[in-house]
Amino acid sequence: MKNAVLAGCGVLLLCVLGDGLFTVNQIEQAVVTRFGEPVRVIKNPGLNMKIPFLEEVAFFDKRLMSVELSALEVTLGDKRRIMVDAFGRYKITDPLRFYQAVGSEHAVLSRLHPVVLGSLSSVLGGVSLSSLLSDTRTSAMNKIRDEVNRAAKGFGIDVVDVRIRKTDLPPQNSEAICRRMISEREREAKEIRAKGVEVSKTIKSTADKENAIALAEANTKVQILIADGEREANKIYTDAFSKDKKFFEIFQTLDAYKEAFAEKDTSFVVSPNSSFFNIMKGQGL
Repeated sequence: MKNAVLAGCGVLLLCVLGDGLFTVNQIEQAVVTRFGEPVRVIKNPGLNMKIPFLEEVAFFDKRLMSVELSALEVTLGDKRRIMVDAFGRYKITDPLRFYQAVGSEHAVLSRLHPVVLGSLSSVLGGVSLSSLLSDTRTSAMNKIRDEVNRAAKGFGIDVVDVRIRKTDLPPQNSEAICRRMISEREREAKEIRAKGVEVSKTIKSTADKENAIALAEANTKVQILIADGEREANKIYTDAFSKDKKFFEIFQTLDAYKEAFAEKDTSFVVSPNSSFFNIMKGQGL
């Protein structure tokens, strides 16, 4: 009986010690609460004690943590609406205030989201899209971080950084921009086609003009050559006629025979006494 009592006391003591002792490691800090009310804060690592079954311990991370913010739609200074995908990094610097204001690390997003949205809308409302997409966005992001950090001090956290991961246009804006780009490209295509037709007409008219000039010049040269040839031929005939008139007449008559009798079925209606047949009759030689 005595051993059973001692064993029960030992088990009870172990339960009390197990619930009354806790360890805070190097990356943690803790808030001890009694009936839900905070009683003390522990920031240094080591073994600690609490009243068993009456006090609870809430642990919070000391490290730099990230919070992913949902996509936010904001209006820029040039009246353009964009979707902003942002994230933040923070540290819990005051665990007691964090416990009282936020409660847990999982609830940080719900508290920071409206703060970041308000800061993004305020700061980006004075920034154009071209500035946001250039190197000057760094100053805007630093301003957003400072505004969020001032508001987050009441949560017991220190916001180290706020950054925009990605920017995009709302779906309706993207469709409008696509339609405008299509219409602009179609207009440019029509202008290019019109210029092409104009250039084609110019080239064709120039080619036709040059062709006509070339043909005219060629015809002129041909006519000149023909005239020169006929003149030379007439000169040769004249020289030959002047040297032997009789031979020239015979030659002319034979040439006339050749043309006249070129066809086999040629018929003539002519007087036998015609001078055309003098050479055939032996006359005129």
